[in-house]
Amino acid sequence: MSTGPVVVLIGPMGVGKSTVGRLLAEHLGVGYRDTDDDIVEAEGRTIAEIFVDEGEPAFRAKEKAAVRAALAAHEGVVALGGGAVMDPDTRALLAGQRVVYLSMEVEEAVRRTGLNVARPLLAVNPRKQWRELMEARRHLYEEVATAVVATDGRGPDEVTRDVLDALELKQG
Repeated sequence: MSTGPVVVLIGPMGVGKSTVGRLLAEHLGVGYRDTDDDIVEAEGRTIAEIFVDEGEPAFRAKEKAAVRAALAAHEGVVALGGGAVMDPDTRALLAGQRVVYLSMEVEEAVRRTGLNVARPLLAVNPRKQWRELMEARRHLYEEVATAVVATDGRGPDEVTRDVLDALELKQG
C-alpha cells in the first residue's frame, strides 16, 4: 500500500477544512495535519503577517513547500490552504490522492467568517473579492477533487459523514 494521506481536504477559506479534518481524523483513527498551521509554526508568525511582510508570492512558495512535505510524509488527514490549488505543481501532486472539495456559497462564507479583514486576500470589499477568488479557484478545486461535499447550512458532523460516505471510508 502506498504512503500518503488517507484524505486531502481542499476548499475556500472558512469552509471548515480544519474542523472537518479533525473530525475525520478522529473517526478514522489517524492524525490530522493542516498546511497553514505548518507554515505558521515554521515561520513563527501568522499568514496575514507573511502576506504583509513578504507578499503573496513568498507566501505561495512557502505554501507549496508545506503541501509537498505534508503529502509526502503524512498518512492521515491533510487540509490545504484555500489557495494551494492555484499552483500547477501542487495540483499534479494531488493526482491519485483522495481529495475532497468542501464547497460553500458566498452567503455561507459571510455567515461563517463575516468575511473579516483578518483574511489577507479579503481586505477590501470582501464579498466581491470572495466571489472573484471562487471564480478563479472553483474549477481548480473541481479538477483535482475525487468528491465534492457541500457544506452550506450543515454542521461539521454531517459534513464529516458525507465525506466518509463519498470516499467509501469506514469509520475507525
